[in-house]
Amino acid sequence: MTYAVDFETVSTVGLESSPVAEALAGLRANEARYFKNKYDHVFTVEPADEARETVDRVHRILAEERDLVIASRPLEATEFQVEDIRMAYVFYESGLSVNVMYTLGEGGKRAVGFKLSDGMEVPDELVSRFKFARQKSKLAGTIRGSFFVIKNEY
Repeated sequence: MTYAVDFETVSTVGLESSPVAEALAGLRANEARYFKNKYDHVFTVEPADEARETVDRVHRILAEERDLVIASRPLEATEFQVEDIRMAYVFYESGLSVNVMYTLGEGGKRAVGFKLSDGMEVPDELVSRFKFARQKSKLAGTIRGSFFVIKNEY
């Protein structure tokens, strides 16, 4: 079932099994607010088992680009296009959010971003490979994030 994320009333719907569900809900709401304000896009998510293609695409990019496998169980995912940018998000039970930004035009930006919910430790599979910067969010508390540039075509 598709869920439109409300960034004014943050809800843990779909994220209840996460030990950091409230923080993950804030992180998800933070993303929803960004896309609404910048692109007038309503950020919707669906259970990961109903968004298998999106989850598989994100996992394929992680595996092929950096030989990465996320240990946590995916809870929700979404994929959409704003302007000439194709976006995909996967929200994991651990509190991790992985997004793939893929500009469709030649020479555009293409990257994978990682965001950690407030209170979440850096996952073992990422700890030695990425440095995480901090940013403050009214909805999500302190967000720690990192990214890498995608080199191949997907």
